[in-house]
Amino acid sequence: MGKAAYMKLKGSFHFRQRLLLATLSTKAILIEDIRSDETSPGLRSHEVSLLRLIEKISDDCSVEINETVWIDFSDNFGLLVRVGTKLRYKPGVLVGGKYLVHDCGLSRSIGYFLEPLILLGLFGKKALSITLKGITNDSKDPSVDTFRTTTLHMLKRFGVSLEGLELKIVNRGAPPLGGGEIILGVPIVPTGLTAAHWVDEGMVKSIRGVTFSTRVSPQIGSRMIYAARGIFNRFIPDVHIFTDHRSGPSGGRSPGYGVSLVAETTTGCLISTDIAISHPKPEDMDTMEDSYEKPEMLPPEDVGVQVASILLGEIEQGGVVDSTHQGLVFLLCALCPPDVSKVRVGKLTPYGIETLRNIRDFLDVKFVIKPDPTTNTVILKCVGCGMKNLSRKVA
Repeated sequence: MGKAAYMKLKGSFHFRQRLLLATLSTKAILIEDIRSDETSPGLRSHEVSLLRLIEKISDDCSVEINETVWIDFSDNFGLLVRVGTKLRYKPGVLVGGKYLVHDCGLSRSIGYFLEPLILLGLFGKKALSITLKGITNDSKDPSVDTFRTTTLHMLKRFGVSLEGLELKIVNRGAPPLGGGEIILGVPIVPTGLTAAHWVDEGMVKSIRGVTFSTRVSPQIGSRMIYAARGIFNRFIPDVHIFTDHRSGPSGGRSPGYGVSLVAETTTGCLISTDIAISHPKPEDMDTMEDSYEKPEMLPPEDVGVQVASILLGEIEQGGVVDSTHQGLVFLLCALCPPDVSKVRVGKLTPYGIETLRNIRDFLDVKFVIKPDPTTNTVILKCVGCGMKNLSRKVA
């Protein structure tokens, strides 16, 4: 057998998306110089965890990570070994499966893993049902609430059945100690996705949301709702924000609170945003929970005003999706059959722009980008790569 031809890449930039596209396009990749110039070189723990997660839902997947030896002068002189600066990854067959369990760790939240996991699950041999453990709400990644209320519903625009597509929050978990748990179900798309013509964002008709609070006073949720409604009620009367207060095991291991909001338009578009407040992560995760000084957290009233203002800003940007979901909608368009997909978004984000570049490199799909000066939005068109579910069983 001949050696696999590896697509050569450098650096840690958009590592998650590169893995996703390499898996879907079945292209073997070689990534070198992963943070080679940094004080702490090599892959981070959440990146290794993502590789292990992909291994769990794949068959015959090959992952080779070198070891980097570096010197640490901060404590005791000596050589330390860290997961290295070079990765060889050869995708296998996506099989999906039921009753899978994965611990996402504490360096990134579950939201970091959900986007690639959902897309990979659609093209598996069997429907995916997996329990993910870790942090459910933090300030870095979209919350599990946003995925449940917005992301999953986006998929029906591309022909994905909502039957079997679910996200259940079993336990909440805030940083730094997590303790959260969710159950994700993703059905397969036997014949692939469907091209979308999605350019009419409509007008906002209602706002829905949920506050979460763990190991803090139950009144905090009501205070966030009151502050947010004080902003929204100037513009729209149909505002309903629910509370989800958790204590005991279902509240995880750390105190925290926040809000996830979604604005629904007259054409069925969902514009979302979320914010989470918690104590900062200590440098050493082995530190006991009460052995480091906990600074004051942002008052609930300020959280409510801040998240309402962010959502209004997203609505003002225009487009059928918010800025967080730009990359995902571009990926879905590129994975469609060889037919024209057309979407309207607001101002292109740096992540969205880099997604377009990665799509070009891995899937050979190029988008036509046309600004719309009358609405300050951008219309993008592409012909999909015709991604098919080659893993599924043929009757």
